[in-house]
Amino acid sequence: MSVAQGVAVVVVTYNRADLLVGMLDGLAAQTRPADAIIVIDNASTDHTRKVLDARTDLPLVITTTEDNLGGAGGFHLGMLQAYEAGHDRILLMDDDVVPAPDFLAVMTAHDGPCQMAVREDRQGRLVEKAAIRFDLDNPLAIKPKTASVDSTYADRASLPVEVPVEAVAFEGFMVRREVITAIGLPDPSFFIFYDDVDFALRAQQAGFGIVCLRDAVLVRQLDFDQQHALDTWKGFYMYRNLFVVHFRYGSNVLVRLKPWLIVLMVVLLSPLRGGRREAANVIKAIRSARHMRALSPAASPAALLRHR
Repeated sequence: MSVAQGVAVVVVTYNRADLLVGMLDGLAAQTRPADAIIVIDNASTDHTRKVLDARTDLPLVITTTEDNLGGAGGFHLGMLQAYEAGHDRILLMDDDVVPAPDFLAVMTAHDGPCQMAVREDRQGRLVEKAAIRFDLDNPLAIKPKTASVDSTYADRASLPVEVPVEAVAFEGFMVRREVITAIGLPDPSFFIFYDDVDFALRAQQAGFGIVCLRDAVLVRQLDFDQQHALDTWKGFYMYRNLFVVHFRYGSNVLVRLKPWLIVLMVVLLSPLRGGRREAANVIKAIRSARHMRALSPAASPAALLRHR
């Protein structure tokens, strides 16, 4: 298959039609337009389809799934479609960010294998959570993200032009085709959370560096509040997928045992914080994570052989 030199943008959306409008407006205003915009509509039940059908000004390729695949399944499917179409660069975006007009121009001007945007909120404050250090060596680092872009730098002006990072979000992340060929696709079994971290860790293990680009501006429309959802259904996925990352990529046995320590701590402290629902989530999470130590076959490079 011949490889196109253009850029495909993959957008995953679910029941956020009004936010999607702003994101699509941002793509329409790019000084360097996308060559294709692959939208994975995760079985939305709002007016998402109406919003998409109205965008005849954009090169949309729309897939509406029968079931909600989650962010991980959506990005897996969208990246596969972009790969099958022969695109050389693939940019992953959520439906709740708005790119600055020169966003794609800045991203495509960089020759590296993997680039991450630098996000800000609607007030212009730096909110880029990409991990400068994601510590899977120290068993005492309960939270492996020990330094992020926004915890290290006060504002965008303080950033160097490029900031090397170890973990990313699929919210303004661009990857070259050669990386996908080498490491495969996002793992759909994560459903939501940590599929982006897993992909970034695999890329680095294969020798591909990742940098945040100071001048690639994405404006995030929603606040980060997932840390308050550990006793909800989201908490199950946050715990489970964090455990999976430790099982897969922990550099020593103590790090790979750390999920069990986290379970013990959460259960013991549940009368004081979190309660029974969080304790139930973490127990369910460790049981499920034990069966996800290996990469899903659908995400492996071997799954791409027929698409090369």
